Amino acid sequence: MRALILKSTGNLYRVCTDAGEVLMANLAGKIRLELRKSTSPVVVGDYVEIEQSGDSALITKIYPRKNYIIRKSLNLSKQTHILAANIDQAFLLATLVYPRTSTGFIDRFLVTTEAYRIPAKIIFNKVDLLDAELKKAQQEIIDMYTSIGYECIEISALKKEDIAIITSKLKDKITLLAGHSGAGKSTLVNNVQPTLHLKTGNLSEIHLKGKHTTTFSELHKLDAGGYIIDTPGIKELGLVEMKKEEVGHYFPEFRALMNQCKFNNCTHTNEPHCAVIKALEEGKIYTERYHNYLGILNSEETNWTAWENK
Repeated sequence: MRALILKSTGNLYRVCTDAGEVLMANLAGKIRLELRKSTSPVVVGDYVEIEQSGDSALITKIYPRKNYIIRKSLNLSKQTHILAANIDQAFLLATLVYPRTSTGFIDRFLVTTEAYRIPAKIIFNKVDLLDAELKKAQQEIIDMYTSIGYECIEISALKKEDIAIITSKLKDKITLLAGHSGAGKSTLVNNVQPTLHLKTGNLSEIHLKGKHTTTFSELHKLDAGGYIIDTPGIKELGLVEMKKEEVGHYFPEFRALMNQCKFNNCTHTNEPHCAVIKALEEGKIYTERYHNYLGILNSEETNWTAWENK
């Protein structure tokens, strides 16, 4: 019987069968042995085969993943772990205030989703807190990402403004919801699915950064159809085993010009006859996006593709 992993707590997993039954499951001994070297043996979003026994089950097979999204381990081991698998789309919840989401953070997230072939949308939350100047600044950011091809949506999760738009876009899809702590992820999920009653928290008065209220990824079923993956507030997200000359492939406006560059492995920095640099000089590529691209290339991290909110 096939089932979907909803939650992982150590060696115990909450799964939902194709028939809609929710069970607790353990990994079969053989599977544990095969996966003992893996840091992410079974993750939220994985499809597995189970053998049911009453109210519990045994995971006997893990189906191949169509995609996944990975982050750097929070310890010093340089290890990585998979945040979730088999994602249909990703929503990045961004805020201009309380806390501020930089375009550098947005671009690094978008590079990640592009790398793993996951369609992404940017949800700008807390529009009710913006004055005229901030509204103008947000519109300029939206214009930039819209021109590149990313859909942007403005909402107020706290005041429940335009939540119906989000609900309609979640229907019948598995959606990863990410963003900084305090951006309003749990509030948004509660508005989309009120029966969940996810814990929400207040911003730190000192740092104006969110306090973590979600400590692990969990897949929530939606009455309107589909699932949403609520993730911990993300500070780092690693692009693993990627060469620097590959990063430009995940900037759509760069990708459209690459076949015009003189060199196949052009990094779009100081090479002659670079179509990306030429487009930048002609004002056809946003300077801010290009600077964020350079920021990724010039990261001082040993694993240079890992990143943090600066």
